[in-house]
Amino acid sequence: MVVADLHVHTRNSDGSMALADVPAAAERAGVRAVCITDHDRLHPDLATPVARLDGVTVLQGIELRVDAGPFRVDLLGYAARRTDPLEAEVDRLQENRIERARAIVECVEDRLGVDLDVDLAAGVGRPHVARAIERSDAPYDYDEAFAELIGDDGPCYVARDVPSFERGLDLLAAACGLVGLAHPFRYPDPAAALGLCSDPRVGAVERWYPYDRTVDDAAIDRAVDRYDLVPTGGSDAHDDRLGRAGLDRAAYRRFRAAVGP
Repeated sequence: MVVADLHVHTRNSDGSMALADVPAAAERAGVRAVCITDHDRLHPDLATPVARLDGVTVLQGIELRVDAGPFRVDLLGYAARRTDPLEAEVDRLQENRIERARAIVECVEDRLGVDLDVDLAAGVGRPHVARAIERSDAPYDYDEAFAELIGDDGPCYVARDVPSFERGLDLLAAACGLVGLAHPFRYPDPAAALGLCSDPRVGAVERWYPYDRTVDDAAIDRAVDRYDLVPTGGSDAHDDRLGRAGLDRAAYRRFRAAVGP
């Protein structure tokens, strides 16, 4: 039974929930603890690394994309504090996100002859653009917008700036109670991604995740044993359906012991 969902997004990045919606969503799912892991951004309404909201434990977290060389990976920081270096990097990344979104919007508008209603503000990402394409007169729904226009191989794709693996890991290790590798089987080379966990600053790996295919969980378990990692997990929810993946009671107790008070 999932009692902790440690990978949840809000409107602070590209999720559909406000922070105030999270306790009710957790209660519906039977989840007692949630970590807010918005993309490249701390949640402004969480003042402490761990809080209680309407009876639910809510951790401040972050999902930070970094450049690992051959490909990019996502790092999850759990129980994050607001350090000056991390906040400065987050501010820089948000400025880059806005400029990138503006370039993508202009490309789509020029290509399709439509006007897109996108709020070019902190937290903006390609999902916001895809939703705007779906709402416009363009003949694309959300998934088609990614597949045909703004996906990594699309004609309106624009790369964004991300920190190096070393830089991102340094920032998170100094600010968070625990740092983990997110969804290792979403990368082109899962074995190489798991190999990044050999760095002693990486203390966790996302073991439970709602992939859309069968994956080799044993490979993650071997990495957990080899590198003495804390297994974590979550639904990667961008909507209000929590608990599709996460930690049971025993795994959550281990996680909380690693994160600290």
